[in-house]
Amino acid sequence: MAVDRLLTVDQVAELLGTTVRFPRRLIEERRITFVKVGRHVRIPEAAVRAFVQEHTVAAVPAARSRLRSVA
Repeated sequence: MAVDRLLTVDQVAELLGTTVRFPRRLIEERRITFVKVGRHVRIPEAAVRAFVQEHTVAAVPAARSRLRSVA
């Protein structure tokens, strides 16, 4: 059985490039999977990857301009 690495809130904030407040809010609002170990909260690395994947917005190809160049 492969065990996923459990990250601290600080580690998740650093990984996402946010403040600690953001992952804490995700936990409070139950928007990300987390594990309670006693009074400590840990977030599985796979849950962070899934959260990022779920909230990734794909780029839209640029539409060609209908205007012709003047030169």
